Order: sequence, then C-alpha cells, then structure tokens
Amino acid sequence: MRGGPGDAERRQRWGRLFEELDSNKDGRVDVHELRQGLARLGAGDPDRGAQQGISLEGDADPDGGLDLEEFILYLQEREQRLLLLFHSLDRNQDGHIDVSEIQQSFRALGISISLEQAEKILHSMDRDGTMTIDWQEWRDHFLLHSLENVEDVLYFWKHSTVLDIGECLTVPDEFSEQEKLTGMWWKQLVAGAVAGAVSRTGTAPLDRLKVFMQVHASKTNRLNILGGLRSMIREGGVRSLWRGNGINVLKIAPESAIKFMAYEQIKRAIRGQQETLHVQERFVAGSLAGATAQTIIYPMEVLKTRLTLRRTGQYKGLLDCAWQILEQEGPRAFYRGYLPNVLGIIPYAGIDLAVYETLKNQWLQQYSHDSADPGILVLLACGTISSTCGQIASYPLALVRTRMQAQDWGER
Repeated sequence: MRGGPGDAERRQRWGRLFEELDSNKDGRVDVHELRQGLARLGAGDPDRGAQQGISLEGDADPDGGLDLEEFILYLQEREQRLLLLFHSLDRNQDGHIDVSEIQQSFRALGISISLEQAEKILHSMDRDGTMTIDWQEWRDHFLLHSLENVEDVLYFWKHSTVLDIGECLTVPDEFSEQEKLTGMWWKQLVAGAVAGAVSRTGTAPLDRLKVFMQVHASKTNRLNILGGLRSMIREGGVRSLWRGNGINVLKIAPESAIKFMAYEQIKRAIRGQQETLHVQERFVAGSLAGATAQTIIYPMEVLKTRLTLRRTGQYKGLLDCAWQILEQEGPRAFYRGYLPNVLGIIPYAGIDLAVYETLKNQWLQQYSHDSADPGILVLLACGTISSTCGQIASYPLALVRTRMQAQDWGER
C-alpha cells in the first residue's frame, strides 16, 4: 500500500482537522461543530455512529465533546478499523481498490451492480483521476463514518444515494444492525406510515371512484369518471368522496409491522449462512412477506371495500359493518377475493422492480457521467413509470378481487 504516513505526520493531520472543526475555539469538538465543519469541507453530514463516537468514545468527561488528545485517540481507532476494511476490499493486495474489486465485493453481498455503477462509485472517491482508490483516498472519504464491515459500506452508499438498488413497497427496506439497535427502523416505519396516511387521504376521492367504477361500471351504463363523481356526490355529498378512507389509513400500521417482521423471519430462513440476500431472493422474501401481511389483514381490505361502496345510512360505522357481514354472510366473507389478491402481488412486484431498475440504469448509463446519483426527479419518474406498469399488469386480478369483495351474498 502506497503512502504510509508516520505517527508525527498523522498527529499533524489530525491536529489540522481538529482546528478546522473546532469553530468556537474552546479546545473541544462536539457533534454540532462536527456537522458544521463537515458541511464546510463538503463531506456531508456524519452518520449516527460517528456522532455517537464524538460524544461518547474516548471522552473522559461526559460533556458531549472531545479535546485534542481524545479526538486523536478517536481517529486513531477509526483509522485502524478503516485499514482492515480497506484490506478486505483490496482483494489482490496491491494497495488499490479498482472497479472489479468493487463489483466482486458487492457480488459477495448478493448485490449485482453494473460496470458503469461501479465506476461511478469509484469516481465519487477518486481524487487523483487514476480510477482506483488508494488508502489515503479511502481513509479521507470515510474517516468520520463508523464503518465496521463491507455491509456497512453498502448501507452508506445506499442511504447517501450514491448507489440505489431499487426499493418498492413489496420489497421492504433493509435495516442495518445499527438501525435496529438505535431504533431507527421503527422511526422509518412510522415516518412511512404517516406519509402513507397523508397520501391516501389526499387521493381518497380517486380511490373511491376507482372502486365505484370497478363494481358498478358495465357495458350497459357506460359509467365514466365525471359520471361516477356526480353519482357519488349526488348520493352522499362531497364528504362521501372520503368514505372508506378511515380504515384504509388504519390498516397501514399493522400491515407495515407484520410485513417487516415476516420479512425479517423469511430473510433469515432463506439467507442461511450468507451475509445478505441476492436481489432475486429479496424479491421472493418481500413477496412472501407481503402475502403474509395480506393474509392477516385481509378482512380489513374487505371492510374497506364495503365501507367505500356503502350507501348513506347503510352502516353506523366500522364495527357495525363488520357485524353485519359476519351475521348475514358468515366469516368466510371476510376472505372473499383473497386468491386473486395474493396472485396479484407477484406480477406487480416483479414488473415494478424490473422496470424501475431498467429505467434507472439506462438513465445512469446515458446521461450521468459525473455522479452515481440520478437525482430525486429521475428516481420519482422511474418509480412512477414502474409502478404504473406493475398496476397495469396486475389490474385484471385487482378488478376480480374488488368485484368479489363487493359481493353481498345476503342480498342474492
């Protein structure tokens, strides 16, 4: 490995970094100064592990900061960890990490990335234009990030949007051990649930219109969008456009929690001795987790369809709706349409993931020359198109499911 600086040179380098970060010149560096200093240096925000390290590791006084000697001890330990990680990625031990070694490392973790993606990852750290990463470049790039293994590197690239391996609702997000220990996983799930509740409430009129047309449209009445909206408003007023939204929002929390727990168990069963899953295995695990969650909360899906289609005064509320279905149609009615619903998960998830990956990679290869980050607008466009394709492919099954859910055998 080229460039092995001595202890004196390292202490000088760490001292200069300490001076840059110590903005108030009180002889200590705390998390606030670390965040401000890294923003000035263009290194972004430190991850949670680095923040905890600054406030806890090597701090003789519980004052939330490190003095120069504590800061040097902190960085010394960090460099030792990074050096071990560098050697594990430098497979031919020539002192450089090249494109093929990045690909091999990700392949060992079950993630296949293209040559172009690997080059863009490397380019984000390559400062001398050699298209390889030496120890100094690696060290300077990751010095204030708490990386313990190659999986942590993947996690860092994924969450800093340097590398995006594609996520959809059917393939749950991977949470690192650090996120599980710190409770970040449930915060992300709660944030997703809140965002889902807001988005579902905002689009509830369109969702009700969709269900209304799926059930009532036919060749004879030729029900269209405007006709459906007028019919719903005429029957129950503007507020009727949000019928069924309450239970639609209510089922987000149990569905997300069950899907996450099932995904973790299924992933552990599939993985065996592997460090992580291949993308295809993640798709299988995600589909099975989605099917598990749907099996458990499916009665809520039936209730949501019935409440969405209800006439004014038909039900007093959620519990009254459930009681009437149970009393008039029996418990089996709560799983009417279950089979087409589960079958629809596979084509939707497969096409959604495949189209998303294809569009994103095509854009990166043709238009992104300096960065591996496609940008939020590109990812939004890819996600919208892929989700639309998945919806189109699985829509016939969704139509059959809704028709079956809406059947009221007590009135036949």
